[in-house]
Amino acid sequence: MPAARQALAVLQTMARHPGPVPAAALARDLDLPRSTTYHLLAELMAAGFVVHLPEERRYGLGVSAFELGSAYLRQEPLARLARPVLGRLVDAVGCTAHLAVLHGREVLYVVEERAPGRPPLVTDVGVRLPAQLTASGRAVLAHLPAIQVRALFPDPSAFVERHGTGPTSLSALRRVLSEVRQRGYATEDGQVTPGFASVAAAVFDHSGHPVAGAAVTFPAEALDAAARHGLALRVTRVAAEVTRRFGGHPPRAALPGRRGG
Repeated sequence: MPAARQALAVLQTMARHPGPVPAAALARDLDLPRSTTYHLLAELMAAGFVVHLPEERRYGLGVSAFELGSAYLRQEPLARLARPVLGRLVDAVGCTAHLAVLHGREVLYVVEERAPGRPPLVTDVGVRLPAQLTASGRAVLAHLPAIQVRALFPDPSAFVERHGTGPTSLSALRRVLSEVRQRGYATEDGQVTPGFASVAAAVFDHSGHPVAGAAVTFPAEALDAAARHGLALRVTRVAAEVTRRFGGHPPRAALPGRRGG
Protein backbone atom coordinates (compact mmCIF):
# COMPACT_ATOMS: atom_id res chain seq x y z
CA MET A 1 0.00 0.00 0.00
CA PRO A 2 2.75 2.58 0.73
CA ALA A 3 4.27 1.88 -2.70
CA ALA A 4 0.88 2.35 -4.36
CA ARG A 5 0.38 5.65 -2.57
CA GLN A 6 3.85 6.78 -3.58
CA ALA A 7 3.29 5.86 -7.23
CA LEU A 8 0.01 7.78 -7.25
CA ALA A 9 1.73 10.74 -5.61
CA VAL A 10 4.33 10.74 -8.40
CA LEU A 11 1.61 10.82 -11.06
CA GLN A 12 -0.36 13.54 -9.26
CA THR A 13 2.75 15.67 -8.89
CA MET A 14 3.65 15.24 -12.55
CA ALA A 15 0.10 16.15 -13.57
CA ARG A 16 0.34 19.46 -11.69
CA HIS A 17 3.48 20.51 -13.59
CA PRO A 18 3.14 22.30 -16.94
CA GLY A 19 5.76 20.04 -18.52
CA PRO A 20 8.12 17.10 -17.95
CA VAL A 21 9.85 16.99 -14.55
CA PRO A 22 13.40 16.00 -13.45
CA ALA A 23 13.55 13.02 -11.10
CA ALA A 24 15.37 15.17 -8.55
CA ALA A 25 12.44 17.59 -8.45
CA LEU A 26 10.00 14.75 -7.87
CA ALA A 27 12.13 13.37 -5.05
CA ARG A 28 12.31 16.81 -3.47
CA ASP A 29 8.61 17.62 -3.82
CA LEU A 30 7.55 14.24 -2.43
CA ASP A 31 10.32 13.99 0.17
CA LEU A 32 11.40 10.60 -1.20
CA PRO A 33 14.88 9.06 -1.44
CA ARG A 34 16.23 9.34 -4.97
CA SER A 35 16.57 5.55 -5.18
CA THR A 36 12.87 5.13 -4.33
CA THR A 37 11.92 7.81 -6.86
CA TYR A 38 13.83 6.12 -9.66
CA HIS A 39 12.34 2.74 -8.74
CA LEU A 40 8.80 4.17 -8.86
CA LEU A 41 9.52 5.87 -12.18
CA ALA A 42 10.85 2.63 -13.62
CA GLU A 43 7.68 0.75 -12.63
CA LEU A 44 5.46 3.52 -14.01
CA MET A 45 7.45 3.52 -17.26
CA ALA A 46 7.01 -0.23 -17.59
CA ALA A 47 3.25 0.24 -17.30
CA GLY A 48 3.20 3.11 -19.82
CA PHE A 49 2.20 5.82 -17.34
CA VAL A 50 5.55 7.64 -17.55
CA VAL A 51 8.07 8.22 -20.36
CA HIS A 52 11.72 9.21 -20.00
CA LEU A 53 13.05 12.08 -22.14
CA PRO A 54 16.81 11.38 -22.13
CA GLU A 55 17.88 14.56 -23.95
CA GLU A 56 16.05 16.69 -21.39
CA ARG A 57 16.80 14.44 -18.41
CA ARG A 58 13.17 14.67 -17.45
CA TYR A 59 10.10 12.46 -17.10
CA GLY A 60 6.69 13.06 -18.64
CA LEU A 61 3.29 11.40 -18.52
CA GLY A 62 2.88 8.43 -20.85
CA VAL A 63 0.15 7.10 -23.07
CA SER A 64 -1.45 5.05 -20.28
CA ALA A 65 -2.04 8.27 -18.34
CA PHE A 66 -3.66 9.73 -21.46
CA GLU A 67 -5.87 6.66 -21.79
CA LEU A 68 -7.02 7.06 -18.21
CA GLY A 69 -7.88 10.69 -18.82
CA SER A 70 -9.77 9.80 -21.98
CA ALA A 71 -11.67 7.06 -20.16
CA TYR A 72 -12.60 9.56 -17.47
CA LEU A 73 -14.11 11.87 -20.09
CA ARG A 74 -15.97 8.98 -21.73
CA GLN A 75 -17.44 7.76 -18.47
CA GLU A 76 -18.61 11.25 -17.39
CA PRO A 77 -18.44 10.40 -13.66
CA LEU A 78 -19.51 13.86 -12.49
CA ALA A 79 -22.62 13.86 -14.66
CA ARG A 80 -23.47 10.27 -13.68
CA LEU A 81 -23.03 11.02 -9.97
CA ALA A 82 -25.05 14.24 -10.17
CA ARG A 83 -27.99 13.00 -12.27
CA PRO A 84 -29.83 10.95 -9.59
CA VAL A 85 -29.30 13.68 -6.99
CA LEU A 86 -30.73 16.30 -9.34
CA GLY A 87 -33.57 13.96 -10.20
CA ARG A 88 -34.58 13.74 -6.55
CA LEU A 89 -34.40 17.52 -6.28
CA VAL A 90 -36.73 17.91 -9.28
CA ASP A 91 -39.20 15.48 -7.70
CA ALA A 92 -39.14 17.51 -4.50
CA VAL A 93 -39.46 21.04 -5.93
CA GLY A 94 -41.21 20.53 -9.28
CA CYS A 95 -38.70 22.70 -11.17
CA THR A 96 -36.10 21.83 -13.79
CA ALA A 97 -32.56 21.26 -12.54
CA HIS A 98 -29.28 21.14 -14.40
CA LEU A 99 -25.52 20.83 -14.01
CA ALA A 100 -23.05 22.95 -15.95
CA VAL A 101 -19.26 23.05 -16.16
CA LEU A 102 -17.07 26.03 -17.00
CA HIS A 103 -15.61 26.02 -20.51
CA GLY A 104 -13.59 29.18 -21.05
CA ARG A 105 -15.95 32.14 -20.55
CA GLU A 106 -18.97 29.91 -21.11
CA VAL A 107 -20.77 27.20 -19.21
CA LEU A 108 -21.50 23.88 -20.90
CA TYR A 109 -24.62 22.09 -19.70
CA VAL A 110 -23.93 18.40 -19.06
CA VAL A 111 -27.11 17.35 -17.20
CA GLU A 112 -30.70 18.52 -17.43
CA GLU A 113 -33.46 16.95 -15.36
CA ARG A 114 -36.70 18.45 -16.64
CA ALA A 115 -39.67 18.68 -14.32
CA PRO A 116 -42.88 17.08 -15.67
CA GLY A 117 -45.12 19.62 -17.33
CA ARG A 118 -42.47 22.32 -17.44
CA PRO A 119 -41.58 23.94 -20.77
CA PRO A 120 -38.21 23.19 -22.39
CA LEU A 121 -35.45 25.63 -21.48
CA VAL A 122 -32.44 26.93 -23.35
CA THR A 123 -30.24 25.05 -20.85
CA ASP A 124 -30.37 21.71 -22.66
CA VAL A 125 -27.44 19.27 -22.57
CA GLY A 126 -24.64 20.45 -24.85
CA VAL A 127 -25.73 24.10 -24.86
CA ARG A 128 -23.16 26.79 -24.04
CA LEU A 129 -24.05 30.14 -22.48
CA PRO A 130 -22.05 33.13 -21.19
CA ALA A 131 -20.88 32.14 -17.71
CA GLN A 132 -21.28 35.59 -16.17
CA LEU A 133 -25.00 35.62 -17.01
CA THR A 134 -25.95 32.20 -15.64
CA ALA A 135 -26.44 31.24 -12.01
CA SER A 136 -24.39 28.07 -12.47
CA GLY A 137 -21.56 30.02 -14.10
CA ARG A 138 -21.56 32.64 -11.35
CA ALA A 139 -21.47 29.89 -8.71
CA VAL A 140 -18.27 28.52 -10.25
CA LEU A 141 -16.64 31.88 -11.04
CA ALA A 142 -17.19 33.07 -7.46
CA HIS A 143 -14.77 30.42 -6.17
CA LEU A 144 -12.03 30.84 -8.76
CA PRO A 145 -8.89 32.85 -7.93
CA ALA A 146 -9.32 36.54 -8.78
CA ILE A 147 -6.41 36.35 -11.22
CA GLN A 148 -8.17 33.58 -13.16
CA VAL A 149 -11.41 35.55 -13.36
CA ARG A 150 -9.44 38.55 -14.62
CA ALA A 151 -7.76 36.38 -17.26
CA LEU A 152 -11.15 35.12 -18.45
CA PHE A 153 -12.63 38.62 -18.61
CA PRO A 154 -9.70 40.93 -19.50
CA ASP A 155 -11.71 43.72 -21.17
CA PRO A 156 -15.31 44.78 -22.01
CA SER A 157 -15.32 42.74 -25.24
CA ALA A 158 -15.29 39.56 -23.12
CA PHE A 159 -18.76 40.32 -21.72
CA VAL A 160 -21.45 38.89 -23.99
CA GLU A 161 -25.00 40.15 -23.46
CA ARG A 162 -28.26 38.33 -24.19
CA HIS A 163 -31.05 40.66 -23.12
CA GLY A 164 -29.25 43.84 -22.19
CA THR A 165 -28.75 42.83 -18.56
CA GLY A 166 -25.95 41.39 -16.47
CA PRO A 167 -22.41 42.60 -15.71
CA THR A 168 -20.54 44.26 -18.57
CA SER A 169 -17.24 45.02 -16.82
CA LEU A 170 -14.81 43.23 -14.55
CA SER A 171 -15.65 45.49 -11.61
CA ALA A 172 -19.38 44.79 -12.02
CA LEU A 173 -18.72 41.05 -12.26
CA ARG A 174 -16.58 41.18 -9.13
CA ARG A 175 -19.48 42.76 -7.22
CA VAL A 176 -21.79 39.98 -8.40
CA LEU A 177 -19.32 37.27 -7.40
CA SER A 178 -18.73 38.89 -4.00
CA GLU A 179 -22.47 38.69 -3.34
CA VAL A 180 -22.44 35.02 -4.36
CA ARG A 181 -19.71 34.25 -1.84
CA GLN A 182 -21.50 36.15 0.92
CA ARG A 183 -24.83 34.37 0.31
CA GLY A 184 -23.35 30.96 -0.42
CA TYR A 185 -25.29 30.59 -3.68
CA ALA A 186 -25.73 32.37 -7.02
CA THR A 187 -28.82 33.81 -8.68
CA GLU A 188 -29.91 35.24 -12.00
CA ASP A 189 -33.28 36.70 -12.96
CA GLY A 190 -34.17 37.11 -16.62
CA GLN A 191 -30.56 37.36 -17.79
CA VAL A 192 -30.69 33.99 -19.57
CA THR A 193 -34.40 33.83 -20.48
CA PRO A 194 -36.86 36.65 -19.73
CA GLY A 195 -39.51 35.53 -17.26
CA PHE A 196 -37.33 32.81 -15.73
CA ALA A 197 -34.91 32.89 -12.79
CA SER A 198 -32.33 30.45 -11.44
CA VAL A 199 -30.45 29.68 -8.24
CA ALA A 200 -27.22 27.67 -8.19
CA ALA A 201 -24.40 26.45 -5.97
CA ALA A 202 -20.91 25.21 -6.78
CA VAL A 203 -19.71 21.61 -6.83
CA PHE A 204 -16.08 21.11 -5.76
CA ASP A 205 -13.43 18.48 -6.46
CA HIS A 206 -10.94 16.86 -4.06
CA SER A 207 -8.73 19.96 -4.05
CA GLY A 208 -11.58 22.35 -3.28
CA HIS A 209 -11.63 23.64 -6.88
CA PRO A 210 -15.09 24.47 -8.32
CA VAL A 211 -15.83 22.03 -11.13
CA ALA A 212 -19.53 22.63 -11.81
CA GLY A 213 -22.63 24.54 -10.86
CA ALA A 214 -25.86 22.78 -9.84
CA ALA A 215 -28.91 24.93 -10.55
CA VAL A 216 -32.70 25.06 -10.57
CA THR A 217 -34.69 27.25 -12.98
CA PHE A 218 -38.25 28.42 -12.33
CA PRO A 219 -40.80 31.00 -13.58
CA ALA A 220 -39.72 34.27 -11.99
CA GLU A 221 -43.21 35.24 -10.84
CA ALA A 222 -43.84 31.86 -9.20
CA LEU A 223 -41.64 32.41 -6.12
CA ASP A 224 -41.29 35.33 -3.75
CA ALA A 225 -38.01 36.24 -2.05
CA ALA A 226 -38.54 33.89 0.89
CA ALA A 227 -39.41 30.94 -1.37
CA ARG A 228 -36.40 31.64 -3.58
CA HIS A 229 -34.13 31.63 -0.55
CA GLY A 230 -35.59 28.31 0.60
CA LEU A 231 -35.06 26.83 -2.86
CA ALA A 232 -31.50 28.15 -2.90
CA LEU A 233 -30.77 26.39 0.38
CA ARG A 234 -32.06 23.13 -1.13
CA VAL A 235 -29.81 23.60 -4.15
CA THR A 236 -26.85 24.33 -1.86
CA ARG A 237 -27.44 21.04 -0.03
CA VAL A 238 -27.72 19.20 -3.34
CA ALA A 239 -24.43 20.70 -4.54
CA ALA A 240 -22.81 19.62 -1.28
CA GLU A 241 -24.14 16.08 -1.78
CA VAL A 242 -22.78 15.94 -5.34
CA THR A 243 -19.45 17.25 -4.02
CA ARG A 244 -19.33 14.41 -1.47
CA ARG A 245 -20.31 11.79 -4.06
CA PHE A 246 -17.55 13.13 -6.32
CA GLY A 247 -14.99 12.79 -3.51
CA GLY A 248 -14.61 16.54 -3.18
CA HIS A 249 -14.87 19.13 -0.47
CA PRO A 250 -15.50 22.89 -0.45
CA PRO A 251 -12.60 25.24 0.16
CA ARG A 252 -12.39 26.69 3.65
CA ALA A 253 -13.75 30.05 2.50
CA ALA A 254 -16.84 28.36 1.04
CA LEU A 255 -17.91 26.66 4.27
CA PRO A 256 -21.10 27.99 5.92
CA GLY A 257 -20.46 30.99 8.10
CA ARG A 258 -17.26 31.99 6.27
CA ARG A 259 -16.82 34.69 3.69
CA GLY A 260 -14.81 34.20 0.54
CA GLY A 261 -12.10 36.54 -0.62
